[in-house]
Amino acid sequence: MPGFRIREAVEADVPLVAGLIRELAEYERLLDHVTLTEAGLRDALFGERRYAEVVVAEDPEGEPAGFALFFHNFSTFLGRPGIYLEDLFVRPRFRGAGIGRALLAHLAALAVERGCGRLEWAVLDWNEAAIGFYRRLGARPTSGWSVYRLDGAALRGLAGR
Repeated sequence: MPGFRIREAVEADVPLVAGLIRELAEYERLLDHVTLTEAGLRDALFGERRYAEVVVAEDPEGEPAGFALFFHNFSTFLGRPGIYLEDLFVRPRFRGAGIGRALLAHLAALAVERGCGRLEWAVLDWNEAAIGFYRRLGARPTSGWSVYRLDGAALRGLAGR
């Protein structure tokens, strides 16, 4: 990935990160599900309690080429933290230049540096290009597990609100 660099996002990057999230959602055909606000994103990434971290890949002129948003989870079986990659996105015109691999390698290095036992993520079943890319890196699907989610009314109902 000659000339590209990966850096930690700073608070001034919130509009950029919000835009990249929307680009990812459009690619995933989920743009109508995006309800984030820049104020909420700013608070989640740079507020008193930081819920997630972001790294940005830039080309030699400083143009953003992609990003990864991640946070720590915890494996009770390993007794160690892990890194969960929530979003990985490379803008279409930068694909094939090794940026996605470099972003994942950066997160892998962080995981090792931080004593994490694993790096994991989810991928949409239809995204064959991403699945192939992940397999070429040595990643494998976690068989026997399905992701479940509570949100909206179901989440509020269970919370009694």
